[in-house]
Amino acid sequence: LLQTVLHPLCLRYPPAAAYRRRFLTELIAKHESTAAEPLDELYDALAAVLNEEESAHCYKHYLLPTGEPVTLSEKVAVVSQGTTGLVTWDAALHLAAWAAENPAVFRHRTVLELGSGIGFTGLAICKTCAPRTYVFSDCHHGVLRQLAENIRLNGFALEPDTADPAQRESQGLKYQQPKLIVAELEWGSVPAKQLLELRADVVIAADVVYDPEITSALIGILQKLSPSQADRKPPEIYVASTIRNPDTYRLFQAELDKAGIRWQMVPARSSSIYLDDTQSNVTILQLFL
Repeated sequence: LLQTVLHPLCLRYPPAAAYRRRFLTELIAKHESTAAEPLDELYDALAAVLNEEESAHCYKHYLLPTGEPVTLSEKVAVVSQGTTGLVTWDAALHLAAWAAENPAVFRHRTVLELGSGIGFTGLAICKTCAPRTYVFSDCHHGVLRQLAENIRLNGFALEPDTADPAQRESQGLKYQQPKLIVAELEWGSVPAKQLLELRADVVIAADVVYDPEITSALIGILQKLSPSQADRKPPEIYVASTIRNPDTYRLFQAELDKAGIRWQMVPARSSSIYLDDTQSNVTILQLFL
């Protein structure tokens, strides 16, 4: 009980009340199925949660292999403020887990994430893979605001940051590498010059292949990432997708072929690092410009 719903992190940043009720109900059922004496603390904790009002907002905590958590402020509803970007999706978890197994891909490099949402993948990579610079990007203003909040919530400072070290410490921020940037990128209109100025060594995206209508915009921004100078190498690109509609996924692959962007399937992860990992139908493609 003290390591879950009464853990200091959960008390400070509480998960959804409905989730805590389900968890405590299951925990009580398991306890009652044994011959152990009843624990008043379990029933007291459940009573306290039953009296809580439902909220549209909650926190989620994900434990990394290092033992350090990523804490996110999320919306309870899948669709909120006209977007699905205010919750964490399966492909983001999968890509972060793959990154933790392959830290050399990101170490001391500049990483650009397309469609960062509220930041789980990037925060996990920043805490486990030591990139030099990490550029979070999205286009929805509400998502960008929540993203910036989550970055600070996890002890990072954004660039540019003019706060002095004492002020950062009082805010619970750790001024450290990597340099973190939040960028507003509208795929259909972002100039190639703006993308190339980021000088990304690695480009990643998670759960961005879900709607045929945005496939062409995604292909377009990938094409703009090809460097104009012959002496610069194109970035390594990894796209993680939950295959909900096989036709949509095949369309993305066909559009990649049409655009002359080669791709290959990345081998599956060797293990799960999340207790709630459902091993959903998620794949990672490596793309070659």
